[in-house]
Order: sequence, then C-alpha cells, then structure tokens
Amino acid sequence: MTGYEASRSRGPDRRKLFKLFEPLDAIGPYELLANVPDAQVRFVAPEPGRIVDVLGAMWVDVPTRYTEVESCDVLLVPGGAGARLMLNNTEFIDWVWRIHETTRFTTWVCTGALILGAAGLLKGQTATTHWLAMDDLETFGATYTAERVVWHDKIITSAGISAGMDLALGLCALLSDELTARAMQLLTAYDPQPPYDSGSLATATPEAVARARELASGG
Repeated sequence: MTGYEASRSRGPDRRKLFKLFEPLDAIGPYELLANVPDAQVRFVAPEPGRIVDVLGAMWVDVPTRYTEVESCDVLLVPGGAGARLMLNNTEFIDWVWRIHETTRFTTWVCTGALILGAAGLLKGQTATTHWLAMDDLETFGATYTAERVVWHDKIITSAGISAGMDLALGLCALLSDELTARAMQLLTAYDPQPPYDSGSLATATPEAVARARELASGG
C-alpha cells in the first residue's frame, strides 16, 4: 500500500496509498491538501519503492514504509483494487487502528472505507463508499448511505473516486479556515459541470448502471 503524509507546523498529516490504488482517489485530495498553508504531505507504503495505480499507467515512488509512522494529524487512504488486497493484512489493519488513536482526522475515499470497517472503526455507524461496494461495507457492521461525504466525529468517509475532492475541501477548511478552502477551490477551478447527469444511482439510467458494472468487471 502506498500513501502520503501532510504535516503542518503543529504536527504531521499523513496520507496512504497502495499498489493498485485508484488514481483520482489519491491525487485529487493530494492537490488540495498539499496546498494548505504550512502543510507537508508525503506518501507511505507497505514497502518503499514504486507503487502502480489500478489502471497501470501511473506510479508513485514512495520512500517510506508505513510502519515508520507512529502518529499523524490526518490519515487519508484511497480506494481501488489494492484496498481489498489489504483487508487480510493484519499488520496493516492493526497499524490503522493504532494510528487512528493519534489522528485529528481519519479519512478514506471510495473503497478505502472497507479498511476502516476491517479495523472496526465503522461498526454501528452510517458510512459511504463506492456504490459497487455498499454490500461489502455493511459486512463490517456499518450502514451504507448514498451521501457523498459522511462525518462521524473525526472519522470521515466519502463515496466513489471523485467524492474525495469534496472530502478534501472540507478538510482544508478544518486544517486552515473556510476562506482558504474557498480559495483552494478557486485555484483548482473545482466547479463541476458534467455533461451528463449519471453521477449517482439516483440519477443514472438502468442502462448506464449496467454498463458501469460491465466496465468495472473489465468489460
């Protein structure tokens, strides 16, 4: 798994990735959080080295093993096929639990929420994830909601892929202030105006849902 760390002057914020991570899950929030004043962001991984995304065309060179991190301000883990591979990694799941005890915010994007579930952090709570993983999420005792971002004290889950941008903007405000978050939104020109209204199960046609399932399975 790979990730990054963002540290502010008063303490570290950290961020994780892993092999086969979903690129927008990681890079979208990274673009915003790395520009928070006084923030320092770095990726950490199961082992130092080159981590390839789920699409196979992009990689991140990660210098730090996650076990070298003993505390952090913000932990943000992306989703992707690699997130599922980490569910049976007891060392990593235990590390997530320990790091959660030190964080100001523990956050995940997309299917990264399953790792929170495996660590026992979502039991009895409502949470969100990619719609294709809603049933998997509930096996960990969570109740799925189609909301784009769900906040429970310091635990924050966001829905599929692009929802990580919304999560990150909210974090920008908490780590600095609302004006800075609004400025970051403007600097990144984050003003979604998609040409289609198929971004959720509530608006997508049955045909679009079926095709999305085909694409997700490699069709």
